[in-house]
Amino acid sequence: MATSVVLFTRDLRLHDHPPLRAALDRSTAVVPLFVRDRAVDAAGFAAPNRLALLADCLRDLDAGLRDRGGRLVVRSGDLVGQVCAVAGEAEADEVHLAADVSAHAHRREELLRTALAARGRRLHVHDAVTTVLAPGSVTPAASDHFAVFTPYFRRWSGCSVREPLAAPRRVRVPDGVGSEPLPARGDLAGLSPALPAGGERAARKRMTAWLREGIAGYADQHDDLAGDATSRLSPDLHLGALSPVELVHRARRAGGPGADAFVRQLAWRDFHHQVLAARPHASAADYRTRHDRWRTGPAAEADAAAWRDGRTGYPVVDAAMRQLRHEGWMHNRGRLLVASFLTKTLYVDWRVGARHFLELLADGDVANNQLNWQWAAGTGTDTRPHRVLNPTAQARRFDPDGAYVRRWVPELAGLAGRSVHEPWRLPEAERSAYSAYPDPIVDLSEGLDRFRRARGRD
Repeated sequence: MATSVVLFTRDLRLHDHPPLRAALDRSTAVVPLFVRDRAVDAAGFAAPNRLALLADCLRDLDAGLRDRGGRLVVRSGDLVGQVCAVAGEAEADEVHLAADVSAHAHRREELLRTALAARGRRLHVHDAVTTVLAPGSVTPAASDHFAVFTPYFRRWSGCSVREPLAAPRRVRVPDGVGSEPLPARGDLAGLSPALPAGGERAARKRMTAWLREGIAGYADQHDDLAGDATSRLSPDLHLGALSPVELVHRARRAGGPGADAFVRQLAWRDFHHQVLAARPHASAADYRTRHDRWRTGPAAEADAAAWRDGRTGYPVVDAAMRQLRHEGWMHNRGRLLVASFLTKTLYVDWRVGARHFLELLADGDVANNQLNWQWAAGTGTDTRPHRVLNPTAQARRFDPDGAYVRRWVPELAGLAGRSVHEPWRLPEAERSAYSAYPDPIVDLSEGLDRFRRARGRD
């Protein structure tokens, strides 16, 4: 009886799963396997919020497999050793795996291919599972990747996208392959209070609701901080509970400006993955150095702590940071604002912010998180690397009546209208009524001057 192993990583779903489909087509029995890779824990990427969603996803995946006559096998430890052990126990000839782009994923694939080959087994790596198009499939004439989004998007938009695959009706798993207990969210501490449920079934409900009720207004409303008119599907995409290929097809069928704008965001996700695939060092080093001399020392550390705690004195920045801590998620416009504020107004290293985001974000993806931070810091792919977002101007534009700020900064809930964005400008007698909220930790003009001097643009 021919048997294959399907190694699940960031593709925790049954719908549109090319490695699983290929294994089922080639084998009589399949071992669906997830390995809790201790190398990921050691690298600091095992944050509580993502571990909670991972636990939800694994339980949901196991339930879906059991509905089809199968089950999920869970192991922990050295990934290569565990995959080889399971392949041996099942007498499997092949292992199927979705391609990924990080340096860790590249090393994992190389080590796994070598170890399996030494045992007479084959590794099959499948593209366009975690992205719409495979990184490297869209390249300019003179380079291995696009460094600017707009030309990438033009080429990306003209490419054909494979058709999504249906979930399998039946999955036969051989006997005799043992599994550890499934992890549970309830075993974890330090979770964001409003962290949503994970797993494919919950994700597909969110996707259906978004396509039915939200996507039509996305083009006009996606920057509205208080309106919260984004899809909130990024955590589901990060762990692969949803297929980006299926999302593109379904959004294009919906049609209209909102769908076009949403597909563009999915293209941004692919863009960052192709950058990281070509330049793995960009997860920790500047993609384009500006020779920054980032602030260090007690004053910079105090500023970064105030930023993390949502106590900068700039209400829209603090609102976004508090949303992150409470939900394990932040509105995309908020992400741009707080990143610009940390790196350009406070002139603190982008890696400080990226690390904090990865500690809390349910969608903390290395490619998107690190490269979006670099974009905001001006060390990445932004064609205007020295732009600085003014938080009060941005607040007046994207939270015009202050509803977002009042939702997340209750100390200022009594302030009406736009005055909530600049409480330090209140008359002294009125300002004293809101003394629980701090004054700004830096004057915007001073921060701007410091940044320009640091970049040699004064």
